[in-house]
Amino acid sequence: MARPVVGIIGNQHLLNDSYPVYAGGLMNTEAVSGVSDCIPILIPSDPRFVSVEELLETCDGFVLTGGRPNVHPEEYGEDPTEAHGDFDRCRDAITLPLVRACVERGQPFLGICRGFQEVNVAMGGSLYPEIRDLPGRMNHRMPPDGTLEEKFALRHTVEFSENGPFHRLMGAREVMTNTLHGQGIKQPGARIVIDGYAPDGTPEAIYVKDAPGFTLSVQWHPEWDAANDPVSRPLFEAFGRAAYDWAAAKHTVALERMA
Repeated sequence: MARPVVGIIGNQHLLNDSYPVYAGGLMNTEAVSGVSDCIPILIPSDPRFVSVEELLETCDGFVLTGGRPNVHPEEYGEDPTEAHGDFDRCRDAITLPLVRACVERGQPFLGICRGFQEVNVAMGGSLYPEIRDLPGRMNHRMPPDGTLEEKFALRHTVEFSENGPFHRLMGAREVMTNTLHGQGIKQPGARIVIDGYAPDGTPEAIYVKDAPGFTLSVQWHPEWDAANDPVSRPLFEAFGRAAYDWAAAKHTVALERMA
């Protein structure tokens, strides 16, 4: 059987400050191909070009990537402020219904940073616009200066629930992660289980309760050095196995229809 197809959610950018493009980090592509062992496909996240229904039929799983624009607060019943930053309503229009459809179908997805936040909002949750402004919270944002190695360096621990899915997957209750985000979960959505926290109480690992498929999502960036990092590698490997299971089941159904 051919490798499963994983759709990587793309983000809008201006190349050379003038030419509009859709782009996805090379790290995501490397992790999906090299660790999950799937075919990475970049998705232009705009309903003018693709529909959720087409994506569900074309792809076997999805990586909901990080991105500078944030989920628009209207999606969780709040008014936008300067603290909420930039938005991408086109990406909202694709990813939020895509998450809900995947949860219902059992189709696997892996949420990363903004993708983690999208999963929470898609399930009815809300977000804080700026974590570092909350009493007792640390600054989780990416360091403004330095090399990529310095920006993606491990910066704090995440503690998982005893015998939860992340504990079982990682084989450890506590791991070290990077941190490159400004927003975070305020109110968990319906069926959202927070399975891991940073030392300051910021939610870092979630899944959807009773979902029939893979829904693990993290606030950090596991795509960095995914092939070698002891936390990132099992996460992408497990996601890849889920994509293979989905593709195999789809292939079996197709053969049965032909018989």
